[in-house]
Amino acid sequence: VQLVESGGGSVQSGGSLRLSCAASGYTYRPFCMGWFRQARGKEREAVAALLRDGSSSYADSVKGRFTISQANAKNTLYLKMNSLKSEATAMYYCAAGPGWLTGTPECGSAHWGQGTQVTVSS
Repeated sequence: VQLVESGGGSVQSGGSLRLSCAASGYTYRPFCMGWFRQARGKEREAVAALLRDGSSSYADSVKGRFTISQANAKNTLYLKMNSLKSEATAMYYCAAGPGWLTGTPECGSAHWGQGTQVTVSS
């Protein structure tokens, strides 16, 4: 099982980025796939989750600005981030697993990628 993130970078406040996560090694698409982020000196935060049935959940801080989606082949997960704010600066990790904390954007018992850095300057 391997998750590889890409698409991070530096952007000015108000800008956009799209993160990608290429998943391999799965026989079936995991029940939950999502994105977490961790800013320096802060705890990890669940950002968005996309379940196998197509339903999604978002952290309140990103609702209306971030969109989680997947490619038709279901082996690539995306996170489109619009209207970025400086507080979005963090390492973003892709996660995939069989669990989901009901009603939240958090996938449980997940495998993790290595992360991709997002830096938003004001």
